[in-house]
Amino acid sequence: MPLARLQALATFAWLATLLAWVLFHRASPGAALGGALAIALAHAAVLAVEFLALCWVSRGDAVPVATAAQLWRAWWSETWVAPQVFCWHQPFRSQRFPDLLAPRHHGRRGVVLVHGYLCNRGVWNLWLERLQSEDRPFIALDLAPIFAPIESHVPALDAAVARMTQATGLPPLLVGHSMGGLVMRAWLRQARAPERVHRLVTLGTPHRGTWTAHFGYSPNAHQMQPGHPWLEALNADVPASWPRHFVCLHSNADNMVFPPSHARLAGADNRLLPGLAHVQMAWRPEVVTAVLACLDAPALPTAPPEPAC
Repeated sequence: MPLARLQALATFAWLATLLAWVLFHRASPGAALGGALAIALAHAAVLAVEFLALCWVSRGDAVPVATAAQLWRAWWSETWVAPQVFCWHQPFRSQRFPDLLAPRHHGRRGVVLVHGYLCNRGVWNLWLERLQSEDRPFIALDLAPIFAPIESHVPALDAAVARMTQATGLPPLLVGHSMGGLVMRAWLRQARAPERVHRLVTLGTPHRGTWTAHFGYSPNAHQMQPGHPWLEALNADVPASWPRHFVCLHSNADNMVFPPSHARLAGADNRLLPGLAHVQMAWRPEVVTAVLACLDAPALPTAPPEPAC
């Protein structure tokens, strides 16, 4: 079943539970209101546990955890942003902005966006609206099956890169959120052609795994566990010339990818986004602006070919 349909059903079930509680307790306004708030804000309690785990697991990390004030603001922001993404944009608005490619875009560098775990292209709606308003060509992938191994999405990304390059005549900018950044790295490992892209930008990507992946039971969740053989092999196969193609945006208040240093890539342009939560990171206009500025960055010089084995 497509992720959008699953999240739509979950949203309807959540709203039905909320309505049923209020109707059942309509004779007791206090109980009706208290229960309704508990149901409506249950996700806030889950997020609070994630932020507490972030603080505990990240003790002594190379990237210090955010201050208490930053963590509070990140929790509040994620409490507000997460329902918008998972209960509206992804289940009901994921096709609002279709891919934008036209003959007029030849010579204009495009963007290929790769979403993360339990997401679809709807998570990029803020970006797609901006790109559409600027008439910038873009392709936003919908990765399927939802729980398939990360490397199974490489053919879809390869086809998107080829399609964008053919339409514009220029290597595209790749942007991946969370697991999407690992899809991009799996593609690069297989293609072994960094010159096919302009830059690879990752947002909150668990390059060295994340503690929260221990609670996932799907193949792709297992692959994001620190020390997983697939992830270790991915990190072992990084020629010296590749990291310069990467821009890794990460946060010290990321409630899903931690310890924070695990979202950095050695030798890359690692940029700290202080005090931003995981989904919030993809929903801040200033982050969109900073990433899209990479479109105008000069092309990197071609590196010498890798030595033959």
